[in-house]
Order: sequence, then structure tokens, then C-alpha cells
Amino acid sequence: MVEEVLARGSILGRYVPARYILAIMGSIGMAIIYGLKVNLSVTMVAMLNHTAIANRMNDAVSISSNSLNSTDFEICQSPGEETLTIIEDGPFIWSEPLQGTLLSCYFWGYLVSQVPAAKVASSFSAKWVMFFSVAINVICTLLTPVFTKMHYGGLILMRVLEGVGGGATFPAMHSMIASWSPPNERSVMSTITYVGTSFGTAISILLSGVIAANCGWEAVFYIMGGLSAIWMILWIILIQDSPNTQPFISQEERDLINSQLGQKSTKATAKNHIPWKKVFTSIPFLAILIAHVCSNWGWYMFLIEIPFYMKQVLKFNVSSNAVASAVPYFPLLILSIVISKLLDTLKEKRKITTTFARKASTSLCSIIPGLCLIILCYIGCKHTLAVIVMSFGIIAMGGMFSGFLTNHIDIAPNFAGTLVAITNSAATIPGIIVPIFVGFMTKGNT
Repeated sequence: MVEEVLARGSILGRYVPARYILAIMGSIGMAIIYGLKVNLSVTMVAMLNHTAIANRMNDAVSISSNSLNSTDFEICQSPGEETLTIIEDGPFIWSEPLQGTLLSCYFWGYLVSQVPAAKVASSFSAKWVMFFSVAINVICTLLTPVFTKMHYGGLILMRVLEGVGGGATFPAMHSMIASWSPPNERSVMSTITYVGTSFGTAISILLSGVIAANCGWEAVFYIMGGLSAIWMILWIILIQDSPNTQPFISQEERDLINSQLGQKSTKATAKNHIPWKKVFTSIPFLAILIAHVCSNWGWYMFLIEIPFYMKQVLKFNVSSNAVASAVPYFPLLILSIVISKLLDTLKEKRKITTTFARKASTSLCSIIPGLCLIILCYIGCKHTLAVIVMSFGIIAMGGMFSGFLTNHIDIAPNFAGTLVAITNSAATIPGIIVPIFVGFMTKGNT
């Protein structure tokens, strides 16, 4: 029986490299995590009773002596006459600050779980850390409609638990990539794995809008949670922590990885004492930390707030909102893979250094989105131009995957999971602040 399994594994390994099976499965896992994370941003548009909230807001404005005069800002009209008569109201009357809390509470759990998850992934099994992180998200997503109808506190609980699971994904996958990727393939493998975050975001935004518009908001959580459960079975069968324990791999590939990374697994070396003082006094590490935090501010502004901007400012309906919000993530996926492959090829030919590759990618994902967010402030009600500018900003974010997100593995592959846990924990703070910040900034004046 064992011989048969090994024989089938070697056949599979000859046709599909095991390290890329890992990257693709990891990418699907990241897509599930991000898909289940962002579905609330779109679904909440269908969950809210916009008429009641608007009436409450108008009452508050009418009695406020300090309220803005209606001539101080431009009121957009819905694009397309057919959408003017559509009223899309859900059952919940949540204020803007409460909406911000519901969107940001995911990151409370996300923030606290990353460093402990990195420790478990490095000393026990990154494979099982990744598995349970997805499992938690699937279960909580399926329970979300029931708990939300009880009280908004139930939704907060589900979102926090989802965040706990989601926080374990980057440390787990960084540990596995460090164990599986030859140095000249790190950009490509990291990008394939983490571009799943963008693919999952796009599919989730698109499906959430379509499902909510046609089947109701509860169906979003039931359908997406149920489909995601399939991945868990495949992950258990196909994935192992290292090439030396993987039956579905050719001997040639195993020798290739071991010759470039060494026979010693990162799981063993990661048990060594982490040099905390050197970590926090390392200029390259601090540069990665700052880049991660600042880039995530723009990332979460696009990820969380764009659906509300499309609905409340540009007046798109739920379906149009979902399409316009999701479309940019597909070219982002393509651009990310093209950039990573180009950079790895240029590095292999010694045309550029690893440092230049990381800085170029990080600059791309920071400068262009920042400029696009500023430009959006001056576009007003030009719907098409707003969507184009928003799209350019989101697409440029694809540089992060071959930029600072891969850089942890470059500077310390044995501690990559721990390092990304630290920077991603700090970079989670924008995810908490952005929706609350926007909620208070737009209270009574969406």
C-alpha cells in the first residue's frame, strides 16, 4: 500500500512540481480567508436599512446648528436611470460608527493571533496551523446569519473569531514557503501564494453582490462558507510541511530543494532562540515593518471602504457596486505574477539585486495607490473616471507580493514566520483604524 502511494506520488510530482501544488493550494487558502473577510463589506450594503438610516441622519442634521449647508458639497446621482427606482433596504439600522466597529472587529482577533501562530507553525506544523485557520473561518461564516439576527454583538463575536483564524495564515504560509522555495523562485512562489488574497477579494466582492441581490444577505454566508469547506479535504491529502515528508514529489524535485536549502528543515532550525534584540534593532527589518504598515493603510482603505464609497457617494446599486469594486483585482492578479516572474528572471541573470527588486515592488504598491486616493478626493461625481482611478490604485497594490511581503524570507528564512507575524500584527492596526476613522469622519455626512 505504501509503495502504491509513493508510486502515485512520484507520477504526480513528475507532471506538477510539489512546491507549486503547495503554492496553488496556499493561494486558494488565502483566497478563502480574504474572501470570507471582505464579504461583509459588500453584504453589509444589503443588510442595512438605508432609508431608515438616512432619515435618522437627516433628523440629526436638521436639529444641528453646525451642520453643513447642502450647497457645500456635491450630491451624486445614480449612474443609469434604471437604478434610480431601486430601493435596497435590509433589516438592520446601524449607525456609521457601529458599522465601522463591525468592519474593524475582525482585526481585533487578527492582531492577537499572529505571533502565537508563528511559534506553533515553526515548532509544530505550519500545515495544520493553516488548516485550522481556514476551518475557524468556515465555521464562523456559516454561523454568522444566526448570530447576527440575535444581536450585533453576535456578529462581532463571529468576526473576532474569524480574525483569530485569519491571523495565523501569513505566519503559516511564510514558514512553508521558506521550507519549500529555492532562493531564485521566492518571488514567484510568494506571489502565487499571496495573490490569492486579491483573487479571493475579487471573487468574494463579485459573488457577495450577486448573491445578496438575488438570494438575500444570509445566502452569502451559507454559500461561501459551504464551498470553502472543500479546500480543507484537499489540503490534508496533498500538503506536507517539508519536501522530505511529501509523498507526492519526484526525487529530482526533492533533491533540487534540499541542495539549495540544505537537508535541515526550517522546523528544526526555527526551534533555536529568536534573537529579539537583533530583530528590533535591524534596519532592514524596521524598513519592512514601516513599509508593511503604511502600505496596509492604503490597502484597507481600498478593501473595506470602496464598496461604501461606491454606494453612498457614487450611488451604485448592490450589483453594480460589486462588479466595479471587484474588477480591478483580476488585473492585479496578472500584474503581480508578471512582475514577480520578471524580477526573478532579472535576478537570476544578475541584472538586478534582490534589494532593488524588493524596493521597486514596494514603491509601486505604495506611491501609485497613494496618488490615486488623493485624486479621488477631487473627482466628484464623475463615475467612470472614479472607477478608473480606483482601479489603477488597486492594481498597483499587486507590487506588495514581490516587495516587502517576500522580504522577510530574504533576510531571515529560518525566522520568516515570526518576522511576518510581527510586521503583519503592526500592519493590522490600519485595518482596525480605517473603518472607525471613516465612520467618525462621515457621521451625519456620508
